[in-house]
Amino acid sequence: MSNLVLDLSVATLFSVKGKIALVTGGGTGIGKAIATALVQNGAKVYIAARKEAQLKETAEELNKLSPGSVQYFVANIGSKAGCDALIGEIKKRETSLHILVNNSGISWGAPYDNFPEEKGWDNVMAVNVKSIFYMTSGLTDLLGKDATPLDPGRVINISSVASVNPRVEGSVVSASGSGTYSYNVSKAAVNHLTSILAVKLAPRKITVNAICPGIFPTKMTAYGFKQAGADQIASSQPTGRVGIPQDLAGISLFLTSPASSYVTGAHILLDGGATMCRGEVAPQAKL
Repeated sequence: MSNLVLDLSVATLFSVKGKIALVTGGGTGIGKAIATALVQNGAKVYIAARKEAQLKETAEELNKLSPGSVQYFVANIGSKAGCDALIGEIKKRETSLHILVNNSGISWGAPYDNFPEEKGWDNVMAVNVKSIFYMTSGLTDLLGKDATPLDPGRVINISSVASVNPRVEGSVVSASGSGTYSYNVSKAAVNHLTSILAVKLAPRKITVNAICPGIFPTKMTAYGFKQAGADQIASSQPTGRVGIPQDLAGISLFLTSPASSYVTGAHILLDGGATMCRGEVAPQAKL
């Protein structure tokens, strides 16, 4: 160790320049924030989602940044066939992939005694959990092609603080009397799947980690922000604010750069301490 000549500069440690990435659900919200960070730092990024209008708008916006670039695919990865179709499109264009961000996710809220099976359970588990497995397994060969012990292939799974929070009713994403039962369960499954894949892919020199965001202004949390208001939600957080794109960018660049080459199987809470400090708030919080 002492004989190694190390470049510990930020420019080297956190570099993603020239990397090729795929971000599912990259047209909006958390996926867009991560894609933006990668593009601004020199990565070639593919984004994929169901709605072409949003993808096109995001691609046009991000391609004005530099030095990276963005292309998009219209895809529905709620089934193995949909995952295989997206994987096939990537393989038509690339022979290697350095970063896979499994971000696509959906939620469903309904009363405990009238929770739908297909929309409430089957679709949520398919998009939030099954797609992560099939996208990762289908792209493992590409992720491992250029991987080295000091610069492995990267998989980031977007989980949630809901994965460790058993409260499902009356939250930021659901109305009182309506619970996100399947969503919380699916995100707990994402965490364990992350651990399983980390063990499976370590010999292939691929790291697998999960980010567990707390409250960020996204489509999924729009209900809570509309009902309670941004100021009230922020004041309920121990740090006095909600998440912003900068927070997602920082952890994503860490997990996709040489700085984290020795990190795998981690489930990282990104919530300003809200999960650990539940009930403690910043009395004079401001956005």
